[in-house]
Amino acid sequence: MLQPQKFTLALLHPRYWLTWFGLGVLWLLVQLPYPLLRRLGGLLGRMSKPFLQRRVCIARRNLELCFPDMDSERLEDTVNNNFTSLGMGLMETGMAWFWSDARVKRWFDVSGLQHLQQASRHGSGVMVIGIHFMSLELGGRAMGLCQPMMAMYRPHNNKVMEFIQTWGRMRSNKAMLDRKDLRGMVHALKKGETVWFAPDQDYGPRGSIFAPFFAVPQAATTRGTYTLVRLAQPQLVPVVLIRKQDGCGYQLLIQPQLRDYPQDDEMAATCYINRIVEQEILRAPDQYLWLHRRFKTRPRGELSLYV
Repeated sequence: MLQPQKFTLALLHPRYWLTWFGLGVLWLLVQLPYPLLRRLGGLLGRMSKPFLQRRVCIARRNLELCFPDMDSERLEDTVNNNFTSLGMGLMETGMAWFWSDARVKRWFDVSGLQHLQQASRHGSGVMVIGIHFMSLELGGRAMGLCQPMMAMYRPHNNKVMEFIQTWGRMRSNKAMLDRKDLRGMVHALKKGETVWFAPDQDYGPRGSIFAPFFAVPQAATTRGTYTLVRLAQPQLVPVVLIRKQDGCGYQLLIQPQLRDYPQDDEMAATCYINRIVEQEILRAPDQYLWLHRRFKTRPRGELSLYV
């Protein structure tokens, strides 16, 4: 379990000056009014597209694989909108880390908080099923303002980024858990904690099982959800933060706890969670992180789905 790190003079080493400069620029940018931030973020995302052609190809390929019936015009519109969302995601990261509680609260509404409160009353822990939308960082901050929780994450290689992201994420939450720390997650859940866990990415062949995801019949999916449920018996509650289309902020959507999770069949359980993830993505497909190589891990002997 990771607690807030203390600032040390080692973080001022010249190797980190460029990182500090970038964070300083981000801090300055997010002092702007939100409507202006929204326009600026979208512009930066669109401007980045010509320089991120590999990611453009990955996003396009993911959409082709998941939605084979999507016509080419709609597909390209979705790719373009995804990069607009990417730029706004950068601004939302700064908002999540540097805005005050009062300012964050001003820009999001909550739907379904009673579901989380009801799940917490059982005495067991609650596993929040998260989805990698571009607004993920802001979603964690908003969720913590409703009910402080713990969250799984991957430690950053840059020590300054690790210091700042940990500090920012814990402004409204309790602690961070390394995504490899299964024992820590089980311990927290058994103590009745709320733990955020995202089962929607390809984490590699180790600890994965192949299950359908949208139109892809065999997508590497983490076994973590099934393992945690078997060991800790938590309540499962899907939660996402969706950017409103009218530019008036965000909607934090907390779904009713999942009551029919098939605990005795790993494949059925994995398919079940993938369907939940699909339902959440379809709320705002343009805002999902399609730039991640979701299908990079293939069954033995199968060719890569990416060129």
